[in-house]
Amino acid sequence: MSSVIKNRLAELRELMAGEGLDAFIFPSTDPHNGEYVPDHWKGREYICGFNGSAGVAVVTRDAAALWTDSRYFLAAEEQLRGTGFQLMKERIEGTPSIAQWLGCKLADMSSPQVGVDGMVNSVNTVEQLIADLRRQGGITVRTNYDPLRWIWKGRPDIPLHPIEIHPLEYAGETVQSKLGRIRQALASRHAEGMLVSALDDIAWTLNLRGCDVHCNPVFVAYLLIGSTAATLYTDSRKLTTEVKEYLRDCGVATDEYNHIAKGLRDYGDYNLLMDPDETNYTLYKSERYCKAVLAPSPIPAMKAVKNKTEIAGYRRAMLRDGVAMVKFLRWLKPAVEAGGQTEMSIDRKLTALRAEQPLFRGISFDTIAGYEQHGAIVHYEATPETDIELKPRGLILIDSGAQYRDGTTDITRTVALGPVSEEQRHIYTLVLKGHIQLELCKFPAGASGTQLDIMARQAMWREGLNYLHGTGHGVGSYLNVHEGPHQIRMEWKPTPLTSGMTVTDEPGLYLAGKFGVRTENTLLICDYMETAFGRFLQFDPLTLCPIDTTPIDLSILTAEERQWLNDYHQTVYDKLAPLLDDEADRAWLKETTRPV
Repeated sequence: MSSVIKNRLAELRELMAGEGLDAFIFPSTDPHNGEYVPDHWKGREYICGFNGSAGVAVVTRDAAALWTDSRYFLAAEEQLRGTGFQLMKERIEGTPSIAQWLGCKLADMSSPQVGVDGMVNSVNTVEQLIADLRRQGGITVRTNYDPLRWIWKGRPDIPLHPIEIHPLEYAGETVQSKLGRIRQALASRHAEGMLVSALDDIAWTLNLRGCDVHCNPVFVAYLLIGSTAATLYTDSRKLTTEVKEYLRDCGVATDEYNHIAKGLRDYGDYNLLMDPDETNYTLYKSERYCKAVLAPSPIPAMKAVKNKTEIAGYRRAMLRDGVAMVKFLRWLKPAVEAGGQTEMSIDRKLTALRAEQPLFRGISFDTIAGYEQHGAIVHYEATPETDIELKPRGLILIDSGAQYRDGTTDITRTVALGPVSEEQRHIYTLVLKGHIQLELCKFPAGASGTQLDIMARQAMWREGLNYLHGTGHGVGSYLNVHEGPHQIRMEWKPTPLTSGMTVTDEPGLYLAGKFGVRTENTLLICDYMETAFGRFLQFDPLTLCPIDTTPIDLSILTAEERQWLNDYHQTVYDKLAPLLDDEADRAWLKETTRPV
């Protein structure tokens, strides 16, 4: 693969020379600023070979580098080896920013020019880059060129999968109601309309779903909302007669995906809100005939608070997912003891068990099944080259999830496949303590996730241990498994936590070359109490699945933490046992959830 990447770099540099470009930047995003993107826009992966979901590749005439975060340090080192790309570890002391690195590399050039494709970079990204490079000595930025059009042979097409209706029995709110709420929110921002670029926001607003993006039930489109009209811009080949009639009944017109720039030019209202973190720079610049209002989209905050129908759907989906997980966990250790099981084979087994459940539509992200040292690679995904056989000893970390028509699941369990070391037992218990402490937390309405993050980390911090990923993220309702705007993490995220939001609780610890541990439930934020000091909230675990008690060092669990674990396991047993047809499954669940 390294020789292939070197050939691609040579082709790119030849094009850059012809265009007068001294560097080119390849992000991980698409025209909709999605976390996961259709293959057509995986330009960063094409040019450098790194396939993680986050990272930026930068190529100059004689150097190349990739910036990514701690989740991918180990994987990126392996994938970049021999390609000519240098790994830049974000948030590690001494790592230069992209602008600083380019300032150094281009310092001796006269009037250097850096290229970015304005269609796959947001307004804020480009404007920040322009400002940063100006400070590096007057480096200019060009945004109207995409070299991948010329060098990417066999580039995948934009997907054309059919769009389907997400029924009201699962959505819980009509399109007309959602559009009305959006227009009210826009009016409060003094905007008459908005361009919606985020694919999950479009799917949520219109109660539609698709399969254009791996694991995420969305479709490639734009939605232009005016004061009295709305238009969906998508390839007409994706629209069935049923969906066309449905949209017409909802008061939504349709037009071709590649007509969006014309639609912006023809937009008739006085002004238009564009979210600078979601709208790509090219479309922002094409909108010349009305006043743009650059402000955050109101839709993510609406989408994050689930209605009663969506919450009921989550609970049903978690029951079915819990049944699949119980069957899988009961099968796992005996299968490993019998021999022949690998990281990839158990992934296939778990997916097959989920597929047996009603309303299953696929996985919600690629399963992470990391045995021993692979568990220390935060976003490890086994390949035929890295796949290893499981042995009846040590720890395996399994982070997985499913898409059901009535809900999305995201769960991590670390399982002892046999004897574990004292170090593994201690680390496992520290992570469990963090998980439990966050779930126990009661907090005032309006608190942000950053203010709660310490609950998951305090036991680790006392021992000089930490993890660099977030502790929790929102989860979509049969939508993207990663959803904002709220998060629980060390970095400041001011979005207030609100009753009705979903959020994960997933602390972890990773010892490079040894093992990793993570425990994750998806939670619902709900009311706790109201006092003279205001309204207080709490977490209710939606996920229903046993937590392995065999690696726990009970001596460092508090009485309160033991009680939480026992209460949680009693709930898991009470809710899942009646759904298990196999008496052996029920007996296993009874034993696995017995009090500690």
